[in-house]
Amino acid sequence: MHVICQKDELLTGVNTVLKAVSTRTTLPILQCILLDVYEDEFKLIGNDLELGIESNLKATIIKPGSIAIDARIFSEIVKKLPNSEVHIKVDEHQLMNITCEKSEFNIPGQSSNEFIQLPQITKKNPLVIKQSILKEMIHQTIFSIAIEEIRPILTGELFEIKNNNLNIVSVDGYRVSIRQKELAKQFEDITVIIPGKTLAEIQKILDSDEENEVAIYFTDKHVLFEMNSSIIVSRLLEGDFPKYDQIFSTDYETLIKVDRKSILSSIERAALIARESKKSPVKFQIENSLLTISSNTDLGKVHEEIDIKKEGNELEIAFNPKYLIDALRVIEDNEIQLIFTSSLNPCIIKDPIKESYKYLILPIRLN
Repeated sequence: MHVICQKDELLTGVNTVLKAVSTRTTLPILQCILLDVYEDEFKLIGNDLELGIESNLKATIIKPGSIAIDARIFSEIVKKLPNSEVHIKVDEHQLMNITCEKSEFNIPGQSSNEFIQLPQITKKNPLVIKQSILKEMIHQTIFSIAIEEIRPILTGELFEIKNNNLNIVSVDGYRVSIRQKELAKQFEDITVIIPGKTLAEIQKILDSDEENEVAIYFTDKHVLFEMNSSIIVSRLLEGDFPKYDQIFSTDYETLIKVDRKSILSSIERAALIARESKKSPVKFQIENSLLTISSNTDLGKVHEEIDIKKEGNELEIAFNPKYLIDALRVIEDNEIQLIFTSSLNPCIIKDPIKESYKYLILPIRLN
């Protein structure tokens, strides 16, 4: 095998597939990157059996071939190479020679036959969406997936296409985050649950450019994302996702409209005293056209007042400030709605004009 490419091109590819290389495994081959060189293409592949990433690189192909190489040492070498042309050769003994200007490395590899290839997915009927939109939708929901695997289904996000809308939903037992986008073209209804780890890595790879698109292919067991020069394949989570749409009530006793930046800043200041403890929440007191935010703990007291537009009853309710902050930070609107039914029922944060996002947050019972 002999291939020539630019260092920056190679480093971009290595950093992309590195996201799918296993760091904890009993299979040493999963700690490798596969270099696959054909007559007209050069691919790098990482696969940890849950997530697989393939990256295509621009290169001059001298001799086709393939090798599996330790991902950690290979990535460190590529990172330190001069910013110039890189020659990669592999001999019949699976010894890789890397030369770049006056630098030369020889490192042993493994046969590509040992490497576990990505699942083969038939590419038909893709969901095509702008990368920037998908990146934003993941960013605005992924913070409320469950971290602990007590209920594995909650460590993923629901991707649901219904009535030609794409809904991305995350639930962690204390809150629900929903982001909705109307699709430009008709697409069949579908419901899948994608692991949070997959979406976190995809979010990093997705382009913020307004023009670039991503094609998404679904099967019973896997999802494939195709974008730029990369392909990401992930297994799907199996199980029943909570019936999230049944817990969003349209009835309310109290509704307020408030400036998002003002309420976010006030809660962040109150959280300095509350220290995100469930036993030390931030308290909301809604009266007339004023929202009072307060916290009283061993660390001290804080009192904040914000002007609001109120409909309905006065209310006193308390929350873990972290859950409110997480939601308010990812919303981009200047004005938001907060909807309440009682001091013991969830608060709903939503778009006051169109329902492109909704966040449901459980309160904390006041003593």
